Amino acid sequence: MRFIVGTTDTGRQNDIFLVQDERAFNLSQAHPGIGHDLMRLITDPALMARIRAEGLGHLTIPASTIHPSLPVAHPGKVICLGLNYVDHVKEGGYDIPTYPALFIRTLTSLIPTGAPMIRPACSERLDYEAELMVIIGRGGRHIPEETALEHVFGYTIFNDGSVRDYQRKTHQWTPGKNFDATGAIGPVVVTPDELPPGASGLRIQTRVGAEILQDANTSEMMWSVARTIATLSEYTTLEPGDMIAMGTPPGVGHARTPPRWLRPGETVEVEIEGIGICANPVQDETRAPA
Repeated sequence: MRFIVGTTDTGRQNDIFLVQDERAFNLSQAHPGIGHDLMRLITDPALMARIRAEGLGHLTIPASTIHPSLPVAHPGKVICLGLNYVDHVKEGGYDIPTYPALFIRTLTSLIPTGAPMIRPACSERLDYEAELMVIIGRGGRHIPEETALEHVFGYTIFNDGSVRDYQRKTHQWTPGKNFDATGAIGPVVVTPDELPPGASGLRIQTRVGAEILQDANTSEMMWSVARTIATLSEYTTLEPGDMIAMGTPPGVGHARTPPRWLRPGETVEVEIEGIGICANPVQDETRAPA
């Protein structure tokens, strides 16, 4: 199944839509109390089973009329992997890691598909990073790798917008990875049954117009989804609604000569085969008076 959370021109609050091709069915109208993000579906297997059994029903609106919101409004954790593709490790000048580079994303840094990605006033070095994102369905600690995929609710797209000069200011990447409105998510969340196991073998691209900036395959990840879930659950309890960003392939802007930064007026697109396109316009930060 494929879900989008968002609003329409006639609605004032988020609804949940089941999507097929270019049409969408409003689950929030069909199932009052389903909530305004995916958390009820994530935590209520019986509801998911009922929706799966009922099917799409009447596809009421074009999917293109939905204004996407974050699929999970308040995720408990957003854990991101760095250095998960060998060629990206090499272009960044790092040694091949034996343990994934991990950092956390804060909620204020996240935006849905379609919202402006903000280039901050203090830097012009806003970079793009195409990534597969995992949404945890069933939580746990010390999850075995061989059963880890059973804990996945769905897969979506992440553009890990990174302010490179601030990322390099310290050994910890927190500042450069957490500028407000730089991490784009969505719009579609796809359940695992519609994709290869672990969402492996999918083409992943970043584009600005006709310019292809990244072009790789999720099979090239060093830490698979299953291995990542097992590794993370060694140190933390994964909970329903947690999100995991799986790292970016080569082709990022800072590794190019000259560097290729995102510029205001551009629209950056990240596409993953079988999932969809996450597209966001780039805008300069407008500072409010102190």
